Parts: sequence; C-alpha cells; structure tokens
Amino acid sequence: MQTASKKVINGWAMYDWANSAYNLVITSTIFPAYYVGITSNGNSAGKHYVDFFGRKFVNTALMDYALSVVFLLVALSSPILSSIADYRRNKKVYLRWFCFMGSAACLGLFFFTPGNIEYGIILFAIAALGFWSSLVFYNSYLPDIAAPEDQDRVSAKGYALGYIGSVLLQIVCFIIILKPALFGLDETDKTIGARISFLLVGLWWFGFAQLTLRVLPLSSKQERKSKKHVLVNGFHELRIVWGQLKEMAVLRRYLLAFFLYSMGVQTVMLVAAGFGKKEIFPNPEDEPKLLVTIILIQIVAICGAIGMSRLSKRIGNLWVLIIAVVTWIVICIAGYFVRTQAEFYILACFVGLVMGGIQSMSRSTYSKLLPQTQDTTSFFSFYDVTEKIAIVIGIFTFGYMEELTGSMRNSIVALGFFFLLGLLALLYTKKVYDQHYAVTHH
Repeated sequence: MQTASKKVINGWAMYDWANSAYNLVITSTIFPAYYVGITSNGNSAGKHYVDFFGRKFVNTALMDYALSVVFLLVALSSPILSSIADYRRNKKVYLRWFCFMGSAACLGLFFFTPGNIEYGIILFAIAALGFWSSLVFYNSYLPDIAAPEDQDRVSAKGYALGYIGSVLLQIVCFIIILKPALFGLDETDKTIGARISFLLVGLWWFGFAQLTLRVLPLSSKQERKSKKHVLVNGFHELRIVWGQLKEMAVLRRYLLAFFLYSMGVQTVMLVAAGFGKKEIFPNPEDEPKLLVTIILIQIVAICGAIGMSRLSKRIGNLWVLIIAVVTWIVICIAGYFVRTQAEFYILACFVGLVMGGIQSMSRSTYSKLLPQTQDTTSFFSFYDVTEKIAIVIGIFTFGYMEELTGSMRNSIVALGFFFLLGLLALLYTKKVYDQHYAVTHH
C-alpha cells in the first residue's frame, strides 16, 4: 500500500494535538494537583481521606480506583465496539462519539468545586472513558493510512504534535492559574484558574478534533449498512483474530511483553503528578514548580519520540524498546529514593525521554507485525485491551499499595517489578523474532 496524502497524515496526527491536552492537563498535572489540594484541607499530615458516597478513601487512591474502573470498562467494551466498527466500516463514527463524550465531560469539570467530590470524580472518569475509547479507533487508522516503512515516522509525528499542542495549552492554563487578574478573574476564588483550565481543555479537544474528523476516510454508505446479528459478528471477528494471533508467535510474544511493561509505563504517567504533589511539593506555594516539572517532561518527550524513531532505523524497534524498558527500571529505583526537588527535576527529564518514545515505538512496532488485513480495528482492539488490562492491574496495585503501606514510594517498587518482567519478555520476543526472520529469509 501507499502512504496517504500529506493532508490525511496531518489530519490524523492532529487528533494527538487535540486530545493530548486532556492527557496533560486533566490526567497528569492541573486536575491531580487541584484535586489533591482541595481534598487535603483539614486533614492531618499524610492522612488525606475523602468521602465518596459515604465511604472513606485515601484521596489519591480514589483517583487510582476510578481510573481502574474506566480502563476495565474500556477493556471489556472496545473489542465489541471495534469489531462492530470493522464489520460496518464506520470506526470514524465511534471516534467522533467518544471524542464528544470526553470533551463534554471536561467542560463539565468547570463546575467541580470542593463541596462536590462525587461529581468531580464521576466526570473525571467519563472524560477518561471518552479519551481512552477514542484511542482504540484513532490508533487503528495507522496501518490504513501509512505504509509499513512510514509507520514509525507517522506514529512519532502524532506523539510529537500531541506533546507540542498540550504544552502550549498547559502554558496558557499555567498563566491563568498564576495570574488570574490578567484575565479579569476573581483572585479571591482559588479554584477559578484550575476550573477555567478544565473548560479550555474541553474546547481545545472538541475544536481541533474537527480537523481530524474532516479528513479521515469514511467508508461508503453501502459498506456501512447495518446487517443482521452485527453484535454476534463482532465476537465472530474477534475469534478469527484470536485464531490468527495463535499462529503468529512473534506478535503473540510481543503482546505479552507490551502487557507487562505497560503496567508500569501508563501507571507512572497517571500518578506522577499526585506523587510529586504529595512527596516532593506538598506546600501550596510549590505547586507552580510541579506544573513546570510536568511541562519539562512533555518537552523532553518530544525529543524522545523523534529520537527513538530515528534510532529504530539503526538498531531496530525491539532493541529500542529493550533500552527504553531498562531505563524505566532505573527510573523506578531512583524514584524510590528521590527526596529533593532537584532530584525530582532530573528524574523527570529521564521519564520524559522514554515516555514519548516507548509509546510511539510500541504502537508502530505492533502495526509492523500485523498481517495484511482489512480488520485493523479488531487487531488494534487486542493491542488496546492488552494495554487497558495492564493499566487496571498497574494503577490498582499502585493505589492499593499506598493504602496498605501508607506510602506511594512502596508502590513504585511494584512498578519496577512489572518493568523487569516486561524486559525479560521483550528479550524472549527478540529471540523468537530473530529465529523467525532467519527461517523466512533462509
């Protein structure tokens, strides 16, 4: 196949630009800092509990549990939805629907104030559901629009645009929070800057996604016509894909490795701001430093995504992933011992370096290993389900370990163990890949 036109490639990559603002502002920086801030008032040091429908939770653990439920829902629903999308050739419809759901929930977070924790957590979860579900369909477009030799470059372009766009909006939100008077906002309301940020994320996500939805191909009405037993056919498609996977040793082992290291990668990204707020920047006056640190991670991640894409041309995708996972293991060891803000800044740079690269390379490596097929969404549903179940285990483990031991540092040890298992699985995948390559090219 030929790679699609520059207009289609740029349009596809713009969805990363659109939705990454959610991932940075809501998941990684302002929302966690705002949430920890408003739920720490009146609590004794280290014992930050919240009431959620009558039950007490450690505040950060409640966020972790909420995300665990979301990822479990995505894992259960995406195979069905993506198989139906392949069957009816209408994945663009699902991409649009989940995009609208997520951006609308971000808009609703403007009304999240200290007095309505349940409202805030529920909308936070709905936004996450929209974001992660939409990625199932967004990712599945990659093999449709890019030839195998271009997939690393196109995938990296999406991540790079995502980091640039999210950092731009983050800086705007940062200024609003620090200098609300510049925008005519009430300086006595300490929540207004963060809540305006949530509103801007919803508008940004919805607005820029229109560029993507306008140019991505949509199948003809005849292809999209509903047939009988479409739900049953969805499961049938999954069974066919699973049968194909059983015959593909390299792809099957790669998915196992991806599953193991994803428990760590995504969990670190989701809990980094909460960890920084609690362990390194506990004082309200230090909050700007935390936000600057997260921006630093995003900027370094741009270099990481592009750098690993180029490195893969020299040493191959699997070696790049192995190097990245080894770096993650070192990060976990260092994270357990980090105490000062300066140490946290250095650690953040290393996180950024491998964060963007490992996501981009994981996606494009899987795409390269796929067989020639029209059912790309069904195949990518396996990829996404693998990632989501990994996140459920990773983030639930992180939250549970914090509640059990009283320290987020102990949770980091568990993540390091996941990365170690992922490294062993990647090395095994590389061995099987080399053997397969030797046989097919003998």
